[in-house]
Amino acid sequence: MSRLRRDVAGWLLVLPAAVLLVTFTHVPAVATAYHSLFSTPKSGRPAMWIGPANYQAMAADPVFWQSLGNNLLFAMGTIPTSMALALAMALLVNDRLRGRAFLRLSYFTPTILPMIAVANIWLFFYTPGYGLLEQVTGLFGLPSHNWLGSRDTALACLIVVTVWKEAGFFMIFYLAALQAIAPALAEAASIEGAGRWYFFRRVTFPLLMPTTLFVLVNAVINSFRLVDHVVVMTRGGPDNASSLLLYYIYDVGFKFWDTGYAAALTMVLLVILASMAIGQFLLLERRIHYR
Repeated sequence: MSRLRRDVAGWLLVLPAAVLLVTFTHVPAVATAYHSLFSTPKSGRPAMWIGPANYQAMAADPVFWQSLGNNLLFAMGTIPTSMALALAMALLVNDRLRGRAFLRLSYFTPTILPMIAVANIWLFFYTPGYGLLEQVTGLFGLPSHNWLGSRDTALACLIVVTVWKEAGFFMIFYLAALQAIAPALAEAASIEGAGRWYFFRRVTFPLLMPTTLFVLVNAVINSFRLVDHVVVMTRGGPDNASSLLLYYIYDVGFKFWDTGYAAALTMVLLVILASMAIGQFLLLERRIHYR
């Protein structure tokens, strides 16, 4: 009887979070999958069952494939860079140095700024002719360049903004994990004559693997869900060169009002994110050291 009461108490504690999770995550996902099999309702014409027609149209949609390819390049550019930079910053501000509180604040400040404000700030940096980047390149005699209006540089500019915005956020998790490592480990390694690089490679980094997995999953999700700065800075241009998958879903759903096709695109995005998350857990779980 006591075990039954303990189980009931445990489920009651979990119930509020479970209700929120089901209401705002699972139910919308199931509803989106259902609507992706219907046509978009129009004035005087209700939605009709069309089966996999939206997915077939997606397979022949060049803008979808370009947006997906852009998103993969965006992910490859932002994920390793922001994680490596976050770890480097955490290692720096974890040491005893003067002004480390100011450094921590400086690194974390971009995280608390609204994405729209960040996009507008960087929009000024990239402005042709008189933007900050143009002023710097002009000192070296380089010609003026339309950074956000060129197919060759538009996506790279978005990658730079995202890394600048996210690295400080990931730094907080790495810093908390570094401060949780017992100082006795460093003292023992010092007595044994281990250098800082050897200690980091053999002790620190393996102990950071749970945090790395958490940061990696979040970085992957963020790389596929960021849309604010695309709307403000490039609107997917020029010629869809900076269009990301979520921005394309936004375009289809709210500009062209093709809700059925937008639902199908959303399901593809959910499948991609779920597959990546499951793959990360399966591949990295063996290398994680839990204490």
